Order: sequence, then C-alpha cells, then structure tokens
Amino acid sequence: MFENFESLQKISKENTDVAMKSFGVASKGFQAIATEVADFQKKSFEDGTAALEKLFGVKTLDKALEVQTDFYKTAYEGFVSKATKIGELYADIAKESYKPIEGAFAKVAK
Repeated sequence: MFENFESLQKISKENTDVAMKSFGVASKGFQAIATEVADFQKKSFEDGTAALEKLFGVKTLDKALEVQTDFYKTAYEGFVSKATKIGELYADIAKESYKPIEGAFAKVAK
C-alpha cells in the first residue's frame, strides 16, 4: 500500500513540475508580448504626434495630403510588421509551453 502511495506522490510531483515549467514558459512569452504591444503603442503615439506637427506646418492642400498619406502608409506597415511579430511570439509560446507536456506524455507512453 505504501509503494502505491509513494509512486502516486512521485507522479503527482512530476506532473506539478511539468505544469510549472509550462506555465513559466507561457508567462515569459506573455511578458514579451506585453512589452512588444507597449512599445508599439508608444511608437504609434510618437509617430502620430510627429505627423500632426508636420500637418500643422504645411501650406498647401497637396502637401497636407502627402503628409497624411505618408503617415497612413507608415502606420499600416508598422502595424502589419508588429502584428506578424506578435503572431510569431504566440506560436512560439504554444510550441515552447507544450514541450514539457510532450516530454511527460513520452514517459507515459513508454
């Protein structure tokens, strides 16, 4: 009876360790994503402010349209780039947080 209890304790500890490793990886990944989002928001605000300042300084409608078009193009490209990077980070989180679980399943399958 004590052997079964000890093996149950061992399995429980191993499962807890696997869960904690997986959680640790996911936590670090989400911190990286939060940092990326905060950096993007800061840069977007700065770029928008700079574009608005340029817009206030123009004298013609053609120049105003050019400034606005350049800003929208740059903002869109920046958004697509950052969205792609964040998508890659989410994929990395999924892969890396699954690795400890995959190792536990491999032990069980043996």
